[in-house]
Amino acid sequence: MISLRKITVLFASVLLILAATTGHKSAMGAEKKQTANVLLVTGIDHPAHNWRQTAPALAKVLRTDPRMQVRVVEDPHFLDSSAVHRYDVVVLHFMSWEQPTPGAKARANLREYVHGGKGLFIVHFGCGAFRDWPEFGNLAGRVWDPKKRAHDPHGRFRVNITDVDHPITRGMQAFETGDELYTCLAGDLPVDVLATARSKVDGKIYPMAFVLNYGKGRVFHNALGHDVKAITNPKAAELFRRGCAWAAGLAVVPSSAEQTATKE
Repeated sequence: MISLRKITVLFASVLLILAATTGHKSAMGAEKKQTANVLLVTGIDHPAHNWRQTAPALAKVLRTDPRMQVRVVEDPHFLDSSAVHRYDVVVLHFMSWEQPTPGAKARANLREYVHGGKGLFIVHFGCGAFRDWPEFGNLAGRVWDPKKRAHDPHGRFRVNITDVDHPITRGMQAFETGDELYTCLAGDLPVDVLATARSKVDGKIYPMAFVLNYGKGRVFHNALGHDVKAITNPKAAELFRRGCAWAAGLAVVPSSAEQTATKE
């Protein structure tokens, strides 16, 4: 006959095993995902932006992180399809210049997609992708305002890292780039500014990269990326890659080049 003491010890052991198992499952669930499907949406832009060159360049930069599987679609109306939900992060690399923007279905898809926990990465003039959709201001954090001065003349400027503790910018240093310094972004939604630059025209400081949450989703907005040279600038490219990984829910890791430099 089993004593009460033995039954008590046995019951306690079972509880400990269940607790350990549950804890293990919780820890596993909290782990970062290992790969991400990236949808880069392009196909139209302002005449000054050659998307046929910049989209492949940006895709190549993102693919330097082998965890990211990048698909490029050259039609913003792909966002009309529920297939968008197969991806972990959408990259907006288009601006419907003098053409209708994707309509109600695309907007509902994108809003539901990000609000439900997926990622959004907005590049350069993607800030004007949905210029006639008020909710886009909440998705993007800041949007193109045609009433503002667009940007400094194309040229070199310094990008300063302002949030050194964020996973995207941790360990990154200020860098020089040749690009358009955007001064056209409007909005007052709270955002975490990661990088800024000072205008040579008016002396003011403008955000170059920032993040925000939209519902359960993550948004990375980067105003850099006017042309291929700007996108492939090593430090700017690192910012693009890291930001996309973060938005997709991946752990942000330094590039092999950065790791080598750190060891040296």
